[in-house]
Amino acid sequence: MIEQLPYIALATIICLVLFTALDFFWKLPKKAGVSGADAVGKEIEKTGGDINGGWMIGNIITSPDASAGTLLAACGYFVWGIGGALIAAVLVFVGARICADKGYAGTSGALLAALIIWLLTTFANFAPETFIAGMVIAIFLVEGISAKHTTKLIGKIWRKFT
Repeated sequence: MIEQLPYIALATIICLVLFTALDFFWKLPKKAGVSGADAVGKEIEKTGGDINGGWMIGNIITSPDASAGTLLAACGYFVWGIGGALIAAVLVFVGARICADKGYAGTSGALLAALIIWLLTTFANFAPETFIAGMVIAIFLVEGISAKHTTKLIGKIWRKFT
């Protein structure tokens, strides 16, 4: 497993870029997509965080966004190959609809992750489980270190692109 550590580091970067780029593309920092995301965003703002970053983190926590899609595609791929990743994409879409979310970010995250994971496991010697570990680390980096500081960074980046 020690030989997989560089792959886990690369998978973390790939997953982080993938899910944040998709969340930005689908404009999750623009507004709360579901009521839980609004509540999370407002609570983070009360602690000194940025509302736009708070809404993005709220969407990550409360509905299947691109981070959930990426993680579930990685799990599906690990269990059952590309077919498992595609099944995960369908389940992410259904889960989003249950949350009254359109499901674009999560479904596109799962589909793009399935493609990326397939390419890198097929042609670049990545093990599927490196993407599970990488995605967990990527989510932790966004949500687990400091909501206040992370949301400020997300908010700054968001305002530069809008």
